[in-house]
Amino acid sequence: MQLRRRSLLAACCGGVAALAGCGERGDAGAPGDEGSETTTPTATPERRSVNGVDVPVPRSELQRGAARDAIAAIVDPVFGEDWSGISMEVNMNVGSYTSRPRLSADDRVIGVTRAGEARAYPLKLLVRHEVVNDSFPTAEGGDGPLLVTYCPLCGSALTAVRRVDGRETTFGVSGLLFRNDLVMYDAATDSFWSQVAATAIRGPRTGETLELVPSTLTTLGEWRETHPETVVLRPPPDSGTVGDAGPSNYDRYPYGTYRTDERIGLGGEYEGALHPKTTVIGVTDGGEAVAYPLSLVQEAGVVNDRVGDLPVVVAATGEGTLVAYVRRVDGEATPFERADESHLRAAGSRWRVADGQAVDGPHEGVTLPRANEVSPLFFFAWKEFNPDTAVHGTAGD
Repeated sequence: MQLRRRSLLAACCGGVAALAGCGERGDAGAPGDEGSETTTPTATPERRSVNGVDVPVPRSELQRGAARDAIAAIVDPVFGEDWSGISMEVNMNVGSYTSRPRLSADDRVIGVTRAGEARAYPLKLLVRHEVVNDSFPTAEGGDGPLLVTYCPLCGSALTAVRRVDGRETTFGVSGLLFRNDLVMYDAATDSFWSQVAATAIRGPRTGETLELVPSTLTTLGEWRETHPETVVLRPPPDSGTVGDAGPSNYDRYPYGTYRTDERIGLGGEYEGALHPKTTVIGVTDGGEAVAYPLSLVQEAGVVNDRVGDLPVVVAATGEGTLVAYVRRVDGEATPFERADESHLRAAGSRWRVADGQAVDGPHEGVTLPRANEVSPLFFFAWKEFNPDTAVHGTAGD
């Protein structure tokens, strides 16, 4: 089974540019860098803080990692039950070879549900394309525009409504980085958007924020356990991209040892007691921020905590999916304990770790609200956007 979404705006489909030199700052770069700053401003715009970022962000704080659209966003996604039947010729300097990428239960995905439909977006695809422009039915019956993003340098996933200033639009990869994180552009206004902050940081929509859509960063196997009917995003050439990008070997991770070494972003240095690539889930409330490292959460089994005025419970699934929920039941802050590998227990019910839903007892069918807005990500990336964060379970917490 394959599902093809209608083609998106052709306006975003410029040619794929060659990679630019990594680590260049400021104005060195490709056409379109200006974030729709096509007129000379009459005065320096007043800066203000939005989602922890002072906007507009000066050009000197942006780094160029690639040319605009060199990382080709997916604009015409195709879905199927798996990746069976996919075969492509991958060209290399020394020749070509046939690649037949496949998905396994251990492959990590971004999972999204809407109106009873479930979709999975594999990271082995998103590490090479970073942005997916999708349309996903809503509970109201509309064909809701959806933006699915992943930054391989930060390990961060974000899903949002694909609208700017109330209008449906298409997003692409600018090739720029802000605080080592993906910077997107929108085709409607050519504003620049920080992925982790979900905020326009330069251009006409500066200061505007994206409407977030809940998603889960997990394994395909775990996602299928709770969503057996899910479909998965298939790679190009089935799915269409900006500029019709050529085939890639989606079974090969393109960044070498980056996921485990101490490099950050384009090669910056990191100083700190916690390894920069430690997976954490972060929670903020009332000006406070706390990061919960995966290893410490797994050791504890379950963490009951309070961030600002927000009572939270943090746990991990058997396969290492970090989750954080607001631990209020019937309006009261409630302590949770571990029931088994897949469930927590509180207020006479068992609650599924993977999605926070009560599966039995007096609260069966109730789902706990998420306490986090940002997906689990590398610790250095969380700290870039939350410099005063506490780290649960470490000295000084």
